[in-house]
Amino acid sequence: MTITKRRGAALAGVLALALVGAACGGDNSGGSSSATTGAAATSASGGAATTAASGGGATTTVKVSGTAQGSGSTFQLAFQQEAIDAFQKANGGTTITYGGGGSGKGRTDLKGKTVDFAGSDSPFSDADKPAEPVLYFPVLLGPITISYKLSGVDQLQLSPDTIANIFQRAIKTWDDPAIAADNPGVKLPSTPITVAHRSDGSGTTDNFTKYLVAAAPNTWTLKSGSTIEWPADTQAGAGNQGVAQIITQTEGAVGYIDLSDAVGSKLSYANVKNSAGKYVEPTPDSASAAGDGIKVNPDLTFAAINAPGADAYPITYQTWVIVYATQADAAKGALVKSYLTYLLNDGQELLSDLDYAPLPKSLQEKATAQLAQIKMG
Repeated sequence: MTITKRRGAALAGVLALALVGAACGGDNSGGSSSATTGAAATSASGGAATTAASGGGATTTVKVSGTAQGSGSTFQLAFQQEAIDAFQKANGGTTITYGGGGSGKGRTDLKGKTVDFAGSDSPFSDADKPAEPVLYFPVLLGPITISYKLSGVDQLQLSPDTIANIFQRAIKTWDDPAIAADNPGVKLPSTPITVAHRSDGSGTTDNFTKYLVAAAPNTWTLKSGSTIEWPADTQAGAGNQGVAQIITQTEGAVGYIDLSDAVGSKLSYANVKNSAGKYVEPTPDSASAAGDGIKVNPDLTFAAINAPGADAYPITYQTWVIVYATQADAAKGALVKSYLTYLLNDGQELLSDLDYAPLPKSLQEKATAQLAQIKMG
């Protein structure tokens, strides 16, 4: 499908790998706001973030001000940009920054305590977990597109085995019989295929390759992970934006990037065959369909890839904000908790305009309830 939709101001800074929010009220000593530590809906309007306490009790509030810093997932970068702007406008005296760099960098920075929260599309591995307990807060779902640049081909369908063979370089031209079989009646050129992939440790790579392991187990040979030993004749780009740039500039290129960045770069992307045998377009609605009925672990980790259901887009993935369960700095911890409350509630309303899917209601409620587990040390 060829993309013409634009997100206007929401795209203004998406290509930047570092995001620095401008604080409303400038100086950190003035203009504090209040945010609750409860577990219900939050509001970022009117200069205060307030939450009704759960269980019918009285509302408990704490003042928030100061700074907090995050880094990691470029998949959630556009959401972080919009959410930070809205949160700071409602909460004078706060400054929140978020740098990209990929999910691996976010987890590494959090483990090293150089940031206050990490954005990550994959959980910590057992070997890399920090010594102190962390909490996972899912914030959104979204499709990973198979984006491409191929003159004269505005609509494309791809099955899992075909995708696997394209990315491991067993298929090298666009008129390959396997691609033709997925696209009856479509005139395909003999253009060479250029495969674009991430150069950094990436949750997008991790989820994309986990999808191929699950959906094409007898074809995919490169295993899964945040980094992969890609064939030598492929091209690497930093972040989803770097992969999008390679595709934009290269006739015959194909790569895996999130829908938000595909739309922002005006790329074409394929409909992908799901586990029900239906070719499905990557959209917020098809990502939401993949999120219905997912199995959620007690720590709120889960996977939405290769989900069942006729309307589910099969390469749907998720992203978390990860924080330490015990916050050593009480004031900073209160700010992080307040910002998380916003992301999980009012912030969800920003997602559709950014081509993401909001959390399913049951998962949103679990994540909001988990806020009570953040303790101030």
